[in-house]
Amino acid sequence: TAVYLAECRSLRIGVRCPDINASAANFMTLPGDEAGAMGTIVFGLSAIRNVGSAIVDLIVQERETNGPFSDFYDFCLRVDPSVLNKRAVESLVKAGAFDSLGHPRQGLCLVAEEIIDRTLMRRREKEQGIATLFSTLEPAEGEDALSYDDTRVPIPDCEFEKTERLSSEKEMLGLYVSDHPLLGIEHALGRLTEQSVREVLDSPPAGASADVTASGLVTTGGIVTSLVRRYTRRGELMATFTLEDLEAAIEVFVFPKTMQEYGGLLEQDAVVVIRGRTDNRDEQVKLVAMEIRRPELAPAADGAPIVVTLPLHRLTDSMVGQLRELVADHPGETALHVRVGDKELRLASQFNVNARGGIVGALKELLGPNAVAY
Repeated sequence: TAVYLAECRSLRIGVRCPDINASAANFMTLPGDEAGAMGTIVFGLSAIRNVGSAIVDLIVQERETNGPFSDFYDFCLRVDPSVLNKRAVESLVKAGAFDSLGHPRQGLCLVAEEIIDRTLMRRREKEQGIATLFSTLEPAEGEDALSYDDTRVPIPDCEFEKTERLSSEKEMLGLYVSDHPLLGIEHALGRLTEQSVREVLDSPPAGASADVTASGLVTTGGIVTSLVRRYTRRGELMATFTLEDLEAAIEVFVFPKTMQEYGGLLEQDAVVVIRGRTDNRDEQVKLVAMEIRRPELAPAADGAPIVVTLPLHRLTDSMVGQLRELVADHPGETALHVRVGDKELRLASQFNVNARGGIVGALKELLGPNAVAY
């Protein structure tokens, strides 16, 4: 699903979180506008954790019979009481199912339980024919009769921070849908890696592919999720986590020696670049980290050039030869600029490079970290 979602993003096809007023049980498409805009794919309600098929059927049936829900209160009043399972409703909220009704997720999470309790109590009273004292009174001139609206719990106008909102969304749906922590910086991250996570997962065992360096190591990057620190039987600290990019995820092991050197860089939702070796002994490919970096990444325009600054005193035949070898080893689509003194020269297209193939790191190693801009 993550691969398809990434493809939709690259093609600018909209993909929405589950919607209480639009989703069926499974994925479906919403038509585009009359101007020819492309339609939108909307997640199915059954994709949400803790929301079973029986609950989904009851929600869709009520919506198709009596029309869309106007707000969360209307939803609570109309659906079958079995739908108002507090755990299921919280999952619907965190997955974004009520976003289209204009309710902020955090605000709704804070009061959903109270609204459900009040609604169920009112519904039981109505079914049992119980009338409250106040409901029998005639309203004063100019006043409206008391109704359910008068006892509604206000929904606070507050929202989760982006990181927490996306983390909850991922917990409920298994992946980020409305946004992704890497969106906007994926190209900058790609320039520091040799392979995407998907390419690591699909590659042959270490040493059996040209995509893997002679040392048997690969370099990939993404966001840290499901981070767990634990101690070995010898009392040494290690860690495991899931490294996720826009297309795929891989389990990463950080053993004590590496943990001792790089463990301080590991945090939940941190963007990292991992250099390590793949472990293909089990059916699921894993990555054993040998080096970890926390790069500072700024959004970069897709196709932005790599700019190399080369002082005149380093412009030797030997240096030019090494640059030629690096460029030849990393052919691609990204333009390469060389800044010499006050002039910045764009090399011919035959010298374009693969920016995500590790050339940035190789250039920095050759010329120094401040000599390469991207």
